[in-house]
Amino acid sequence: MSVITRFPPSPTGFMHIGNARTALYNYLFAKHNDGQFVVRIEDTDRARHSEEAVTAIIEGLNWLDLPWDGEITSQFERRARHIEVAQSMLDNGKAYKCFCTEQELEEMRVAAKEKGKPTFYDRRWRDKDESEHPDKPYVVRLKAPLDGATTIHDMVQGEVTVQNEQLDDFILLRSDGTPTYMLSVVCDDNDMGITHIIRGDDHLSNTFRQRVIFDAMGWNIPQFAHLPMILGQDGAKLSKRHGAVSLEDFIERGYLPETVFNYLLRLGWSHGDDEIISRAQAIEWFTLDNITKSAAKFDYDKLENLNAHYIKQCDNERLLALTIDRLKHNHELDIGANDLAAKFIMMAMDELKSRAKSIVQIADESCFFAKTIPYDFDDKAKDVLSAAPQETLKALRDAMQELGDFTKDSIQALCKDVAATHAEGKMGKIGMPLRAALTGQSVSPTIFHVAEIIGKDETIARLDYAIKTFKA
Repeated sequence: MSVITRFPPSPTGFMHIGNARTALYNYLFAKHNDGQFVVRIEDTDRARHSEEAVTAIIEGLNWLDLPWDGEITSQFERRARHIEVAQSMLDNGKAYKCFCTEQELEEMRVAAKEKGKPTFYDRRWRDKDESEHPDKPYVVRLKAPLDGATTIHDMVQGEVTVQNEQLDDFILLRSDGTPTYMLSVVCDDNDMGITHIIRGDDHLSNTFRQRVIFDAMGWNIPQFAHLPMILGQDGAKLSKRHGAVSLEDFIERGYLPETVFNYLLRLGWSHGDDEIISRAQAIEWFTLDNITKSAAKFDYDKLENLNAHYIKQCDNERLLALTIDRLKHNHELDIGANDLAAKFIMMAMDELKSRAKSIVQIADESCFFAKTIPYDFDDKAKDVLSAAPQETLKALRDAMQELGDFTKDSIQALCKDVAATHAEGKMGKIGMPLRAALTGQSVSPTIFHVAEIIGKDETIARLDYAIKTFKA
């Protein structure tokens, strides 16, 4: 049997990191077994449907580099097939028409609640003869088994059993003739030949209801694997109050796709003590046997450290392109790859990436390269320059003018000399105001290297600008 897995997101909002992990596991399981990974947009809820969300889903899969097989399927476009299946179950006595009004259903719920019973529909139309059917709108309900038990052999959770009396006669077709999600998903899984359904354990209860449809139609039942939830560090369900929760958030915060791929892979799955796992290794090693049953906690510190590792391994040209994108979005600096500022950033990239935990950090620490006089100083830079004696800055500027060999080593030696004569030999009292003057900020690559990169004329011009700006 050829393995076919599916990723069926609902296009109603952003792509949650839990959905991204589900997509990743489905992709890896399919590729490990030389099978197919297909994508289906579950877009039957037209009131909440968003084309922007569809685009975000596709972009997210592309960003993580999870290529799918074949064309993306729209569940909404297959609604005629779903209706056909519901009619088949009606014809075979596996479903029935229910004519209850909303008021009657509410009265049932209230009465059941008062008696402490499950607030199910009471099945009053289940065994009615067609001769008793009124001429008014109806829904189509599935005939759920009334006794016994159903057991699911879950590839992660093990054997899970539910007493059939807990299952309700749920709706297959609404009164307007449109199919429900519960019907549509089973039809599509069957028609697409899905062999393994790998999804979050919040869908486990749905599995027993969907199993009834498979049985009613006599279809082959896929194997199920329900993944544990992803929690925040406090043990609560991961949400925006914990930090980034969508792929868009992680992109905005400057994480590399290979970082997120690797981190999500290890968030509930393991291969011995391996932490850094390549895509090829993931495909080779991935099985459902190593997925934990317990919920995984999202650790942003571990994610940052992993991102730092991948940034160090990253090609400088690629990092430059990503940095330019962050400069545009975060600092409103629109520079091209061939601009002088980009060349300056490239010259500093080895140092920038050596300590960076995100692309945002690289952008923040290099944005000054793209600025021209007059530029703003951040609060820490203002404090440093306000406290620095004017004569010290002027002495530094004058020494720079006399320096012939303008390299980071000679600039550092010059600063030592100025520190000896104007700062009691304390390099911090020279280096900190020099950084503040040249960058307008308190964090940057080594300031001696910065001065070498921007050159003698620009270094002196920026010193003059700082002296003028912070003149007592």
